[in-house]
Amino acid sequence: MNPGVSISGFIERLTGISNAMVASAPPFAEVAGQLLALLDGAVLVAHNVRFDHGFLLHEFARTDVPLRTKTLCTVRLSRLLYPQFKSHGLDAIMQRHGLVTQARHRAMGDVDLMQQWLQLAQTELGAEAVQCQAQRLLQGSAALPPQLDTNVADIPDAPGVYLFYGEGALPLYIGKSVKMRSRVMSHFQAAARNPRELRIAQEIRRIEWMETAGELGALLLEARLVKARQPVYNRQLRREASLCAWRLEPNPNTRPLLTLVRGAELSPQQFGNLYGPHRSKNQALSHLRELADAHGLCLQALGLESGKGRCFAHQIGRCKGVCCGEETPERHHLRLQLALADQKLQVWPFDGKVGLREHNPRTGRTDVHLFEQWCHLATVQSDEALADALHSRQTTTLAFDLDTYRLALKYLMPPGKAGCTVVALDSLRNISL
Repeated sequence: MNPGVSISGFIERLTGISNAMVASAPPFAEVAGQLLALLDGAVLVAHNVRFDHGFLLHEFARTDVPLRTKTLCTVRLSRLLYPQFKSHGLDAIMQRHGLVTQARHRAMGDVDLMQQWLQLAQTELGAEAVQCQAQRLLQGSAALPPQLDTNVADIPDAPGVYLFYGEGALPLYIGKSVKMRSRVMSHFQAAARNPRELRIAQEIRRIEWMETAGELGALLLEARLVKARQPVYNRQLRREASLCAWRLEPNPNTRPLLTLVRGAELSPQQFGNLYGPHRSKNQALSHLRELADAHGLCLQALGLESGKGRCFAHQIGRCKGVCCGEETPERHHLRLQLALADQKLQVWPFDGKVGLREHNPRTGRTDVHLFEQWCHLATVQSDEALADALHSRQTTTLAFDLDTYRLALKYLMPPGKAGCTVVALDSLRNISL
């Protein structure tokens, strides 16, 4: 085929294919129909099939034709059939099995080479063994990166957290799902159309996973691990350092009415007068200006504008005039509370610690997640661990975490979530997992 672009000197030296050879060849669009007919009902087999399959997906997409075909990677097949060898590239296979070809890096030459290898493998290991391992790859794993050492079939299709690793000790990405194996596969299946997933698929070498009883356990574990290990491809859950909230003064005549608090001041014990939280000071200021504009609030009273007399918003008709006596401070304070109402941080509604019992009837696993003052203290799976956790840690040493707060609100407050039961402190000591 004519690729529609000039062939570089490097590619010409590698493959022996020159620009002159493809000058009169048809473009992909002309042979797409014939290729589709060949692939219909067939399995596309290639050494590092993701490379070839990715090109085909891209080219068919340009012609608005979806490509749906099963694929089988002979790199992965070689790993399964000959696990005693470290390298499974074509050159390594040629060397150790004594195979030869006169057209290396040419399509038909490499096909002939792989056919030789498959025949040799059937002779050495038996046709049934080769077919069994090929069938294993076809059952949902054809999209896997060839360099991946982990057998994805070993990952349970159960709730939990999975960690993608490259060459280094730190994870590339941490994710969670109620069906881990299916979610892991979806990452690799999306690599052909998603640049980030493609980069992960190119860098990944192994996968670790941790099972949980349900969705809440997976969410809590994911949030904790992402903050602790800072994987490069997780962004949202990593950002916590700049959390802040607005504290509303109870006296309507106080100026400013709102003060930005952060750090140790952002504690659950103060939540009765705090609103937010926001991930940065700029986000907090921007949102407050939007509220002031939408509800006719005074910029001076809020601390967003200095000076005395009429604020700028009043001069353009967007403030009801608490700054110049046209509105009482009490009325303005009440309107400010109403404007902030949906951002009010909730006061801890329990007397001390509570446990959220999460049970998975399919796996039989039970987790108890301990909370106090919106902080996640621990997750335990045994009566002994529960007894230790009830006495080991004090919530005053735990920093406020926005993601944990939102999860606790979602699961602890009515109507709660299916599969979870809230247990109060007086019952926790007698609970049996």
